[in-house]
Amino acid sequence: MTSRELDDDGGLVAPVDLGEPGEPGEPGGPEGSGRGLSVAAALFHGLSDPSRLAILQHLTLGDHRVRDLTEHLGLAQSTVSAHLACLKECGLVSSRPDGRASVFSLASPRELVALLIAAEGLLATTGSAVALCPNYGVGSLGLPAAGDLRSHAGQGGGR
Repeated sequence: MTSRELDDDGGLVAPVDLGEPGEPGEPGGPEGSGRGLSVAAALFHGLSDPSRLAILQHLTLGDHRVRDLTEHLGLAQSTVSAHLACLKECGLVSSRPDGRASVFSLASPRELVALLIAAEGLLATTGSAVALCPNYGVGSLGLPAAGDLRSHAGQGGGR
């Protein structure tokens, strides 16, 4: 599967290889070190929590301490700390010491901002279809296994 890379003006310039299902290390593929779609899925899973997205969006405004983020976002300190740890382990944020506190920033600001803008554009294009998705939409429970995915037919958005 390929995606397109953006130039400095947001124009499409080159395909980006995300891999194919069945590559080494993928379900249905031989064991090995292939990265393929699993890494892309892990990235999107890391972005799948509304609190983590809020933290990332807020960090687009500049560097923040945990205390700043709790005040600005209205989240508990333990929640912000846990999500920052996740985002840091995923390589999406970085931190530096500042006295007894740590200051967090986006690890790849240009790419993350481009991704957030692309997501907003896609949501604007698809309307509320993703929110109404019976598998992953707002209010759905958990992440269904592939065999448990429900059809959109009968949901007002049949495909």
